[in-house]
Amino acid sequence: MTITTEKAPLTLQKVSLTTEVARIGATAWQAVCGGARFAARVPGSGDLASKGAGETRNTFAALGPTYVKLGQLIASSPGVFPKVLSDEFRSLLDRVPAADPAEVRALLTAQLGSDPDEIFAEFDPEPIASASISQVHTATLLTGESVVVKIQRPGIKSRLAADLQILQRTATVAEFSSYGRMLSAKAVIEDFTANLNSELDFRTEAAAMEEWTSAISGSRFADKVRVPQVYWDYTTEKVLTLEYVDAIRIDDVKAIRRAGHDPAAIVKTLLMSLLESAFTDGIFHGDLHAGNVLVDDQGRIVFLDWGIVGRFDDETRMIVRSLLGNMMRSDYEAAGQALAALGTFNKPGSVRETAKDLRRVAAPIGGTELGDMSYANLGRQLANMAKTYDARLPRELVLVGKQLLYVERYMKLLAPRWKAMSDPMVVGYTAGLLKDSSRARAAAR
Repeated sequence: MTITTEKAPLTLQKVSLTTEVARIGATAWQAVCGGARFAARVPGSGDLASKGAGETRNTFAALGPTYVKLGQLIASSPGVFPKVLSDEFRSLLDRVPAADPAEVRALLTAQLGSDPDEIFAEFDPEPIASASISQVHTATLLTGESVVVKIQRPGIKSRLAADLQILQRTATVAEFSSYGRMLSAKAVIEDFTANLNSELDFRTEAAAMEEWTSAISGSRFADKVRVPQVYWDYTTEKVLTLEYVDAIRIDDVKAIRRAGHDPAAIVKTLLMSLLESAFTDGIFHGDLHAGNVLVDDQGRIVFLDWGIVGRFDDETRMIVRSLLGNMMRSDYEAAGQALAALGTFNKPGSVRETAKDLRRVAAPIGGTELGDMSYANLGRQLANMAKTYDARLPRELVLVGKQLLYVERYMKLLAPRWKAMSDPMVVGYTAGLLKDSSRARAAAR
């Protein structure tokens, strides 16, 4: 059994040992500078954790694109890293200094075959968002359509390779610890590297958008969720041109209410469409931070930035469906058997012991209102359980779990009194997952 992800081949070539050592020296120097800045701030007033998080973020920003992207991973993993750190790193999501306008113009000309003035009726040289790999500009096509143009930072490939080699070596060392094994540090960095390679070809992102749209087209949520239209004539490896969508961020509760939308209905659609796309269709958005999830004027959820996409193969999807269904109906022994089938535990106990631990962690969820739930305590319990069994979680399962943490955050903002785990629609869906997985297993015999 495998968990598959369709990613571009490794395109970042290895660098020489001399280059890697030089980069290690530069990394160490920035770390020392960050430590010195932190030490200088300690005597003053303020929270030490906040100061430390701020200096860590400043150090990552100084180290350049790879570490900025890693910082974005931290910001995009609520509940995995300390809240003070993930909150601080959110500034790296779309507020990185813009690339030189002349270099951007030259890249556009090289990629699209003509000067931007010959392609666009209007093109704003000031980006509306700027991240580690790319930046986004508004424009108008000669045919009148309003678009956004995502442009890869010039020369980005050559700046990534040495950093990735360093991170891969660091992850290898980290896996000597039980915590590093639990987080699958090497797998995380391998996935991080593969995602970077995918993000370096914008045609992969555009294809994923259309693949997801096709997959979910037959579901009951098809008219409630969407992605921007891709303009393929103006899309290349390093340029992605999309429909401009004027919409509200999902975490802007006041604006959503002013627009007349039902916040509870929106967050329910978000949860159900994630479950549907991941566990029925096998493809899901892998980075649901608030900048990537919007609500348009018709109340539809619009998903942006498909650089990170998760995919389950058929066999794994059936096992995970069984796991979720049995958890929802409180059959913890069957859920434990599903976990074992996933190969999650390297030190398995008896099914009864596993069921007991799952019950202790999961049973309080169904009767707890989301607005009152302590995710920090729940996360600690799950981490302790993973450590006991020397757990190595499948990458795509970790990825979908991260998206559920995002969804729960939006639940707290938009519908804090909604008991999602006891909602009839959610319960009915997970019961259907269990029935379908049982039927699939019977057909396979």
